Amino acid sequence: MKKVLIANRGEIAVRIIRACASYGLESVAVYADPDANSLHVRLADSAYGLDGRTALETYLDQEKILRIAKESGADAIHPGYGFLSERADFARAVEMAGLTWIGPTPENISLLGDKVAARRIAEKVGAPLVPGTPGPVSSVDEVKAFADEYGYPIAIKASFGGGGRGLKVVTKPEEVELRFESAVSEAVSAFGRGECYVERFVERPRHVEAQIIGDGRGRVVVVGTRDCSIQRRHQKVLEEAPAPFLSAAQSEKIIAASKAICEEVKYRGAGTVEFMLGADGILSFLEVNTRIQVEHPITERTTGVDLVMWQFQVAEGHSLDALPDVVQPNGHAIEFRINAEDPGRGFLPQAGKVSRFDSPGGPFLRVDAGITSDGAIPAEFDSMIAKIIVWGVDRNEAIARGRQAIKECVVEGVPTLLPFHKRVLEEPGFYAVNPVDFTMHTSWIETDCDWLPELAQALPPGVTREEVAREWFEVDGKWMRLGFPAALLGSSVAPRNGGSGPTVVQGGVLAPMNGILSRWFVATGDHVSVGQSIGALEAMKMETHIIADHAGVFASMVEEGAIVKERQVLATIA
Repeated sequence: MKKVLIANRGEIAVRIIRACASYGLESVAVYADPDANSLHVRLADSAYGLDGRTALETYLDQEKILRIAKESGADAIHPGYGFLSERADFARAVEMAGLTWIGPTPENISLLGDKVAARRIAEKVGAPLVPGTPGPVSSVDEVKAFADEYGYPIAIKASFGGGGRGLKVVTKPEEVELRFESAVSEAVSAFGRGECYVERFVERPRHVEAQIIGDGRGRVVVVGTRDCSIQRRHQKVLEEAPAPFLSAAQSEKIIAASKAICEEVKYRGAGTVEFMLGADGILSFLEVNTRIQVEHPITERTTGVDLVMWQFQVAEGHSLDALPDVVQPNGHAIEFRINAEDPGRGFLPQAGKVSRFDSPGGPFLRVDAGITSDGAIPAEFDSMIAKIIVWGVDRNEAIARGRQAIKECVVEGVPTLLPFHKRVLEEPGFYAVNPVDFTMHTSWIETDCDWLPELAQALPPGVTREEVAREWFEVDGKWMRLGFPAALLGSSVAPRNGGSGPTVVQGGVLAPMNGILSRWFVATGDHVSVGQSIGALEAMKMETHIIADHAGVFASMVEEGAIVKERQVLATIA
């Protein structure tokens, strides 16, 4: 390989550009219109525009990316994570074009990217599993039949998904239809395929995983474990390595199952095997992510293994002889995702300009950022600003360094998760020193964090807390009516203090944020009732349901698939 096109954006594109420089490769960046002035475009050796704003028009457009690879003289493509990274058809198209695909084989992606097929492989090699459907379900009735047999709660999951997209938890029969439709819709939007399967949902589980590297010929190396249990909307916000408070038996089972699953398919490149660990100690295989993970830096920091460099080496056909079968960790590392979200207002993402970004400093610290001061968070893509990674000789020292790093980090212009991370580091259930006191699980934010409203961050200039619009949102399977600044989001309700606010549209349904109107659930002329879900808006990788706040006759004013701006009138309810 001599020149690598990076089919991605943000901090992971920056990470790969730097790895290319270390490995002696030229880097080629691609960018959507909102990313024209972004950091990855500035750092790459060359950059090419994708001529569009949305993911579908840009980073998910296979033909554009392959054409640019040819025009730029690139001989390899690295997909990063998300977007096309787990699309077997794209990996195959890259190889058919005579380019090197820096990732698992198309066959690996097809087998393990299909969550149902991956379950069958896990079952074959004896990996632990919870009950699930033998294949994708095609109807609400099939979902209900599974729940009747195994009980609630259940999880509806995109067969070709990951990262929490297309995952819906159902706690009672009356939720099945809406959750099933939502899961299918998110799966189609995110992955281009809507097949979903059903599993028995493990309540209050930890999320633990193993990092692996395969040579494509049958040898698989396990490069440590991680815990990623602190999540919102089924997406991780804090991770640590190695996974703390595992018994020797649990750790051995995770490592053995991960090796066996990936050896069975002769896995090539970097990947992650994920598990759920119940409070009762029951361990269950979850899925295999056939790509580099967001949280890979904590594994690199605790093992000394440069995972992206090994992706390059495996893609060139090199062996894994320099690595043992299991790489043992040294010390402990924690990663904090710094996203442009307000944890005090339901983790609402906020696009905008980052007017100030001061990174923390000090020894044993790493910051992977996708932007700098004066950079922008586009509404069309995810809300990540940076990742802060701290290391210590043990978990206690890593936590202490994490507290100082979060204290030093300053981001202005958009709300961030910094106050949330600061509070988590002071939670006894997190900084516990004994396994029995460690209370983190994947629903911890929803069930244990009643202090979240205290973290609501400063409103934009000129907006008072009385100028609030109330909108319905679905947050982790629960409908919540949340209050947001009316002048920021727009509302058909006038400000209570009589101050200036958005234009009032009688009976209007206004967009709460920039994004894409992914679908309407009702048609023009339908009668809708209060609290009814009438449509969905997709923004920053999340699907937000639009809920009718009064009854009447619905009339659409915006077509599905349209890019909309916050406060734009989407429909009327007369």
